[in-house]
Amino acid sequence: MPTHATSGPEVRLGQEVRLRSRPAGEPTADNFELVDVEIPSPAPGQVLVRNTWMSVDPYMRGRMDDTESYIAPFALGAPLEGGAIGQVVASNAVDVPVGSTVSHRAGWRSHAVLDAVAVTPVDTSIAPPEHYLGVLGMTGLTAYVALTDTAPVEEGDVVFISAAAGAVGSVAGQLARLLGASRVIGSAGGAAKVARAVADFGFDAAIDYTAGDVTGQLAALAPEGIDVYIDLVGGEHLEAALGALRRNGRVAIVGAISGYNATGPAHGPANFYRTLPRRLSLRGMIVSDHADRTSEYVERATGWLADGSLRAENTVVEGLANAPAAFLSLFRGANTGKLLVHLGG
Repeated sequence: MPTHATSGPEVRLGQEVRLRSRPAGEPTADNFELVDVEIPSPAPGQVLVRNTWMSVDPYMRGRMDDTESYIAPFALGAPLEGGAIGQVVASNAVDVPVGSTVSHRAGWRSHAVLDAVAVTPVDTSIAPPEHYLGVLGMTGLTAYVALTDTAPVEEGDVVFISAAAGAVGSVAGQLARLLGASRVIGSAGGAAKVARAVADFGFDAAIDYTAGDVTGQLAALAPEGIDVYIDLVGGEHLEAALGALRRNGRVAIVGAISGYNATGPAHGPANFYRTLPRRLSLRGMIVSDHADRTSEYVERATGWLADGSLRAENTVVEGLANAPAAFLSLFRGANTGKLLVHLGG
């Protein structure tokens, strides 16, 4: 009997979270709906995956709007999408047998029928499966590319990273140190997160942006300036960084969560002109443009995880029904490290 034949109990029913309506400003629970669905059997060349973990990420807020961007908006009445990990429970694809653990982009649902080419087997012998959504997944790769390509760190640099206790920021702080930074400064919301940034995520110091005066706090921690800024927040943080950057400083524009729920135009930094005399480089990045760096990064990151120089931090919410609430909590800073939804298994 072929090893790729369907085995185990046939799955008939599942659930998915759909976009019920588009938000105006900050999303609410009413923008989502949890729906029972029938799960089809996989056609030739397809697999049926039972999802065990899914990711919620700030960029998904932009996909809730029907506006032109680098990625298509979510469709009304259809399930949302995002990174997920699951187990293959039925297969009609030779290369992806039943029992495989795979990553894919069909999150926000209990099960997904996918073409075999749309899933990537992951090695759970070197790391827990959920790490492939966080420190070994898009989150870690974003931090790595930002620090090695978009705004490359050079030996001895002073690096500033916003959202230092968040998913990308908590990894970026550690990687900046591993890549040769002499001093790593973060920004986080509240005393507890500032303490975690310093104790666990590689930062020498961090400002508490909830205390106000981000520019003054950064100047106090980096009186001689900074060389690299990883921007995950935008707004006041970008303005503060532009004021602190030394000549030939580099900025990676990774995100701007401070403005994702804005209902009017976001204001640019008042000191943007400083980019000219200081010869600053500001460069946006989309991690999907750098998929070819995944193997390189995972190889290095698994070594760092093994020797303890890189730490994975996750905040876990249980159950698909709680995925919308988990997503909404991102905009209140509820998570430390990567925010994941555990679907069971």
